[in-house]
Amino acid sequence: MAGLFEQTGDGGAAIALEEVEAAILRSLEVQMLELIGPGPGSSEGEDPLAALFAEGPSEAPADPALARLFPDAYGEPGQPVDGETKAFAGEFRRYTELDLRARKREDALLVVRSLDTLGDGGGVLRPSAEECPRWLGALNDLRLTLGVRLDVTEEDEQGLYDLPDTDDRKPLVMAYLWLGAMQESLLEAMTG
Repeated sequence: MAGLFEQTGDGGAAIALEEVEAAILRSLEVQMLELIGPGPGSSEGEDPLAALFAEGPSEAPADPALARLFPDAYGEPGQPVDGETKAFAGEFRRYTELDLRARKREDALLVVRSLDTLGDGGGVLRPSAEECPRWLGALNDLRLTLGVRLDVTEEDEQGLYDLPDTDDRKPLVMAYLWLGAMQESLLEAMTG
């Protein structure tokens, strides 16, 4: 089936993408790269030694989508925290967020570069067994971001299927649902 992953028998997966599907996925991944960025406090592009000792931010991102991609390691999401919990979360974030951002950028770049190998009219991509988890991570980041932008909650996800075609959110909803189907099919291909 076009747009979904299938097992290849060697631990990898294959997905046939029409030209428009590849273009949509590439556009979303490029937007993800712009959203993630190098992050505050990053010394990316500077001296490699300085990059080793760069410290990330101690505060959660203000953008709700970035906050979802880079949640606090301590405390409950959306719940008030005491000063000690906030200090622990800030200290953890300072030493982990830049690496996490780099990994998410690398995963998104892998998908973009794979899509760039397709010719006109689309084609079949075959992520290796080593690349499949990175594809899964990149697809998950996209779906989480779209979910935040659409204000999707577990309770009202079913309502997404009932939106009229005239609703402005419909294109994003279609992408959100497609990404979910791709994630599920990739996971099945990896574990099946």
